[in-house]
Amino acid sequence: MPAELEEKTDRYESLLAEALETAEIAPPEGTPLHEVAADYEEMAASYLEDGRHFRADGDLVNALASFSYGHGWMDAGARLGVFEVPTDGHLFTV
Repeated sequence: MPAELEEKTDRYESLLAEALETAEIAPPEGTPLHEVAADYEEMAASYLEDGRHFRADGDLVNALASFSYGHGWMDAGARLGVFEVPTDGHLFTV
């Protein structure tokens, strides 16, 4: 089980980092939806940072949870249309 947990943690960290790099805020600056997108992006980035902290402490369970939650914020934003994202591939469920 520990090898599976490490592999999943690696995969979700990469997935979240790539999602943050790929997604672009769609609504124009100064609009309420732009603020929503910025909040989603900030939450996801915070979860990425938290997950990396947990990983450094050897806590893979909480690292995986953080990376998963962070990706959930990005995926929800993509589904709401506040991020421009690729529609093919493995990053988003749009």
